[in-house]
Amino acid sequence: MYPWLVFIHAVSAVVSIGSFIVLIPMLSKLRTPDRQLLSSYLDTFHFVVRLSKHSGHVLVFSGLLLLWLGGWPWSTPWIAATFAVLFASLFFMARAFSPTIRRLRQEEHDREPLVRKLSRALYLYMIILFVMLWLMIMKPALW
Repeated sequence: MYPWLVFIHAVSAVVSIGSFIVLIPMLSKLRTPDRQLLSSYLDTFHFVVRLSKHSGHVLVFSGLLLLWLGGWPWSTPWIAATFAVLFASLFFMARAFSPTIRRLRQEEHDREPLVRKLSRALYLYMIILFVMLWLMIMKPALW
């Protein structure tokens, strides 16, 4: 059962990170003046955020099961650091994407600053995800 949990954990990490990578080329397209195209791009952003949230649930649950079945103590540095970054990312994600996407859907907005904000949020969140991925793969002895 442990190898299957590792597989599920890895796939959920790929889905969580990979879905955001798909959005990078779409950032420049958000500047388009066509409302219908803008709406479809924002729908894609919204879908990716939701997909990442749900794959994150699978990621955390499978990670906790792997911790328990593998006998890893909570005091292991890379585990504690991963959970610290995870909790910080939850607060970041709650405020980074949905409010900006909602404002971009409104008619009366200045699109350029909102697209820049969304772009910064996307790159920052990807860095956070890569830090967590690094911690889980490299398992550094931080202290």
